[in-house]
Amino acid sequence: QVQLVESGGGLVQPGGSLRLACAASGSIFKINAMGWYRQAPGKQRELVAAITSGGSTNYADSVKGRFTISRDNAKNTMYLQMNSLKPEDTAVFYCNADVLTVVGFYGDYWGQGTQVTVSS
Repeated sequence: QVQLVESGGGLVQPGGSLRLACAASGSIFKINAMGWYRQAPGKQRELVAAITSGGSTNYADSVKGRFTISRDNAKNTMYLQMNSLKPEDTAVFYCNADVLTVVGFYGDYWGQGTQVTVSS
C-alpha cells in the first residue's frame, strides 16, 4: 500500500501564510513527480504546483510568486509554502504522487485533502 497524508491546512486571513505538508508512506521504491492540486466548491480540481524527484518545479500562473513547492526525498515528504493568501485560494488542497512501488507498479496516488480557508 501507498498512503499520502496532508497536513497544515486551516483558516487564515487574507495576506497570511500557511505551510502544507504531504507525507508518503508504504510500499515505496521511488517517487517520481509530486504535486499539489486544489478544488474549490463547484470547481474542477486544478494543478497548483508540481516538483520532480530532482527538484524541478512548475506553478500555476495564479500562484507564481506566492507559493513555493519543495520536497525532502529522504523523508518522502513534500511541502507547499503559501504566502500572500487570497480568498480565491480557498479550497481543499490535495497531494498527488507518481509512485513506483516495491512490487514494480508506477501508480498515481492521492491524499485525502486538507482544507484551506482564506477569509476575514
